Amino acid sequence: MKRQAAELGRIRTGYSRPNPDPKKGPIPVKSRTFVLTSHSRDYVEAAAKLYGGKVEQWTPQRSTIAQWRVITEAPELRAILPAGDPLSQNYEKWDGGGCERRCDGEFESIKRQPCVCLARFGEDWHERPPTQVCRPTSRIGVFLPDLPDLGVWRLDTKSYYAADALAGGLDTVLQATGGKGLLPVRMWIEQRTAVREGKTKQFQVVMLVPALPKLRHALSGPISTAAALDPSSLDRPAIEAAPAERPDYLADARACRTEADVQQVWHRARHAGHGSDELLADLQAIARDISKGIDPSTGEIPADQDDEQGPDADGVYDVEAYDEQDEPPVADASAVSWPQAAQPGQGVRR
Repeated sequence: MKRQAAELGRIRTGYSRPNPDPKKGPIPVKSRTFVLTSHSRDYVEAAAKLYGGKVEQWTPQRSTIAQWRVITEAPELRAILPAGDPLSQNYEKWDGGGCERRCDGEFESIKRQPCVCLARFGEDWHERPPTQVCRPTSRIGVFLPDLPDLGVWRLDTKSYYAADALAGGLDTVLQATGGKGLLPVRMWIEQRTAVREGKTKQFQVVMLVPALPKLRHALSGPISTAAALDPSSLDRPAIEAAPAERPDYLADARACRTEADVQQVWHRARHAGHGSDELLADLQAIARDISKGIDPSTGEIPADQDDEQGPDADGVYDVEAYDEQDEPPVADASAVSWPQAAQPGQGVRR
């Protein structure tokens, strides 16, 4: 058994008005906007509030059960196609007792026989009056997401031209999506004319196109349910990530134990684009403190690293003597080797 959503109402392309001659039936009228009908007054009132129009009671032809309808004022409807193939198309002939024939153009499925119209009138049978032959009937169920409850609204049209336009557009989209997922669409009624055998014919076409920011969105495969409900989200720029918090390079340097470790902190800052003359000077000062055995966090020299000798019993300090002709001791220049690009004082005019 085929599973399908509940039908909440119908979407129609025309309505009827009373005939001045009481002996004749109602006069059919082609509508420029969609007509929504339902057994539920609540649904129709919600549609009138959303799309405009006046709610009125209405009884379909050949029926005794009253319904509700609204001739909308909105130029188009925004809807959502359900997953799968939502379009059903057949050639049908109806009479007072219901559907008499339903055919695909070759085989009639109700009485299970070859196409009656083709056998009786030949290849051009579709040019015959609708009272003599089956009419192309297209049905498509859509969700109207801004109306109450979960269910489909069914659109019926018996126009040959509308059938062709609906099938062509849907086939392209279904080929891209495989019928998987929901698809937002725009629907409107378009009035057209065509010349046949020297006569101008006016007809309606129901236009149904994907309601997506770009065509590529419709052809790139199924979209998420959230995107189907809000298609504009597909074209919004991604939210940029917040910039990473700048590391505390001075705190990292004060935790170092050797000058080489402090140099690595400078390398890391420079590669991250955070290098500056001020940071370089601060890191070099910390490196000098470490080379002297000073704790860069407290500025103190640990007692076990204090090499200065106290006075002897006579109050004399032990000092190192050297000849004045000797060169004074200097620090090893290679002890602190900062990157060439980070050497302070480079480029200073002398």
